[in-house]
Amino acid sequence: MKQILAYGDSNTWGLVPGSHTLERYPWGVRWTSLLQEKDSGVHVAEEGLCGRTTIFEDGLRPGRKGVNTLEPLLESQYPVDAVILMLGTNDCKTYYNASSYVIGKGIERCLEKIEKFVPAERILLISPIHLGEDVWRPEKDPEFDRKSVATSRKLKKVYEEIAKRRGCAFLAASDHVDPSPVDDEHMNEDGHRVFSEVVYSELNRMSI
Repeated sequence: MKQILAYGDSNTWGLVPGSHTLERYPWGVRWTSLLQEKDSGVHVAEEGLCGRTTIFEDGLRPGRKGVNTLEPLLESQYPVDAVILMLGTNDCKTYYNASSYVIGKGIERCLEKIEKFVPAERILLISPIHLGEDVWRPEKDPEFDRKSVATSRKLKKVYEEIAKRRGCAFLAASDHVDPSPVDDEHMNEDGHRVFSEVVYSELNRMSI
């Protein structure tokens, strides 16, 4: 059985849009579980964490610095046949004040860790969905602002260039899925379904 590590943030964990109590979509709804159900010869290790970033530590919620936990997780799941990496949304928060260029540097740090365990051609780098125009409003997620929205829209180009240079497979989630209008940040049930199909097709193209 092939082992795939899906490493990401709340959109990998399956947070229900608008949930402020960590309400999670159940198995059979979130994209990682749907991906698992498509192929009995594959085990998808779900490693999503709300608030996870590439290289930034959240002063309010410890343990969100993604680059720090990658190696232990890769070791615990070893051997790993492929890795799906989708981070960057939380890096757009005002708290970090990071440009798309800096976020790209962070994703490369993560790729360096992964490449110790998995060859580049077996890594699927995914640029995340765009933040919605009103994500920063008080009733949604005021940890973002209008600049965050603009930064999130620049990640596709940055990640695509990184993937091409490093020899990774690349997929832009924003080409296929939009955030729910409930919070302008997270995928709804239909989004998870569509996204699982897109990722499944890309993994097949990679012969995984």
